Amino acid sequence: MAEPAFDPSLHTHRVKEFFLARQPILNRDQSLAAYELLFRSAAAGPANVTDDLAATASVIAHASELGMENVIGTSRGFVNVDAAVLLSDIILFLPKDKIVLEILETVKVTPALINRVAELAKEGYVFALDDVIADSNDVQQLLPLVEIIKVDIVNMESADLVRLATQFKTAKKKLLAEKVENVEQFQQCLDLGFDYFQGYYFAKPVVLTGKKLSPSQLAIMQLIALIVSDADTAEIERTIKQDASLGLTLLRLVNTPAAGVTQRIDSLGQALLVLGRRQLQRWLQILLYANPGKSGSVNSPLLVLATTRGKLLELMAQHLYPGNRNKADTAFTVGIMSLMDTLFGLPMEKILEQISVVDEVSQALLSRTGPYGDMLQLVQCIEHIKESGPQVAELLQKLDLPVEDFNALQIAAFEWSDSIAGTAG
Repeated sequence: MAEPAFDPSLHTHRVKEFFLARQPILNRDQSLAAYELLFRSAAAGPANVTDDLAATASVIAHASELGMENVIGTSRGFVNVDAAVLLSDIILFLPKDKIVLEILETVKVTPALINRVAELAKEGYVFALDDVIADSNDVQQLLPLVEIIKVDIVNMESADLVRLATQFKTAKKKLLAEKVENVEQFQQCLDLGFDYFQGYYFAKPVVLTGKKLSPSQLAIMQLIALIVSDADTAEIERTIKQDASLGLTLLRLVNTPAAGVTQRIDSLGQALLVLGRRQLQRWLQILLYANPGKSGSVNSPLLVLATTRGKLLELMAQHLYPGNRNKADTAFTVGIMSLMDTLFGLPMEKILEQISVVDEVSQALLSRTGPYGDMLQLVQCIEHIKESGPQVAELLQKLDLPVEDFNALQIAAFEWSDSIAGTAG
């Protein structure tokens, strides 16, 4: 084997100097299948490929510091690697049963590289080819050793997409469509036999005339309205009991470690008593995304994204305004509500006409202004880290939030959200 081109002991960067993002990868049922883990240099300015790979290598070298399981939960994690990382022993820091190694399109294929990939594949590591836009000689050389082909569908002609999909499916490879930005693109790739889909098409609002809320969503909205109007506890309990699946799901949720209760809650009356109205409202907001009784709701990417946003904004508010419970609650509401236009297929303006919120929440949701707007914008920039450029660093500076503190809050939010998603189905 060639001399390792990367020596972690000589590497001076630390995890805290990088931004971390996890981007959901969905299966054909649009359930969560995996995450791509992206590491970007925290230096201001556009992301640089060299910096990004240094970031990846550094994070792998300090995987125990990061806590990989906390970042990806029970899902698989896709990680970008180049020749330097592949040819070094740093790969062995990664759990082979949890990680897919993405060989970047910029990697020069050499006999040493092919031997190394073959050796790692034999040991049980799974490989994907990243950003494939054509069938090149390099692709052909690596094809027998990889399981997944990631196809960058941006600006690709339909005929080329059909040709590539047909060719790789014939070779018995799994296909992942990258940068799927709308439902039409998802449907086209689905029809072509793609297995996985990456892109935030699922989080974009599609306004559908005549779309109706599900019975459970209507019941939840009714309950939230009762809580906001300070209705009698007996009336709230009666309303919950009218929807059996809603009551059961609520009890499951409030008994998770994420709910923070120390005793088991066995009845709705007890849930109301132990949680209090403010906390009950929070769990109802989460339940809107869970769609109780619907198959596959446990792995709903929208549920995961909404709960991650809600928790991360709450943790940021706690960090920035210590001891101010109201600000933390408001921040959580902003995060959770930021995807309700997608959930309901309605413009945010219409939703805010029906749900009473304070001005600060409204400003954050409609124009991304005010402190909550800045927090929400930061979280969205991290979700789209490849395109965000210097915005992340600028927003962190504006919020007076150090990178390492933000990373720690983010990992806590990932862990919390994953625990919710595992219970809400």
